[in-house]
Amino acid sequence: MTSDNGFAPNPFHDFCTLATCKRQIRERADKGDWILGVGGVEINQAGKLIYAMKVDEAMSFDEYWADPRFQQKKPDPNGVEELRCGDNAYHRCSDSGNWIQEHCYHSHEDGSPDPKHVLKDTKAPRVLISEHFAYFGKSAIDIPDDIMLYDDEDRFKGLRSYRCNFPRELKGYIVEWLEDLTRFPGIHDTPTQWNSANRPSCVKNPTTPSRATPKPCS
Repeated sequence: MTSDNGFAPNPFHDFCTLATCKRQIRERADKGDWILGVGGVEINQAGKLIYAMKVDEAMSFDEYWADPRFQQKKPDPNGVEELRCGDNAYHRCSDSGNWIQEHCYHSHEDGSPDPKHVLKDTKAPRVLISEHFAYFGKSAIDIPDDIMLYDDEDRFKGLRSYRCNFPRELKGYIVEWLEDLTRFPGIHDTPTQWNSANRPSCVKNPTTPSRATPKPCS
């Protein structure tokens, strides 16, 4: 992970969701698969586990936009940080079928769509959803040596994309470790790139704030 700002993944409001970035993972991950987010040198978290999530379900962007469970994940540029980093930002215009990008971390600063991010994110219009997750953020943890250095190989050194092929025995070690980590699911700390002024409430089912008006179709 070259960034950790609460957007991808978004661990707030009782669900850890991956709705942007990581196109190949969002295309291919199935229910029951585990996703590990390992930090990079760019955020001073090299080789550390920032989050782990077990995929409980997957849905389209339009389904995610409409689902009542995820309305608080719609980005609110005027809200507190955990609302500004909402990842429920894409849906199609019912008339034209064009993609609408709400004002989010992948928009331009003035809220206008960023075509580069729209193209990349919508190449895989699929959202991965988990209630079985552990998000560590700025308190990212070390990965055990028997996983990281299995067969004397550094599994994640220099990795910029993702890896999914592991020896069967190693997969067993990883799953056992992750099941233990997520025995009590939830958020353990704020995102790495938040400062002390960006403190989320991190409470379950907070009162839904007023939201920015969704963008009209075009």
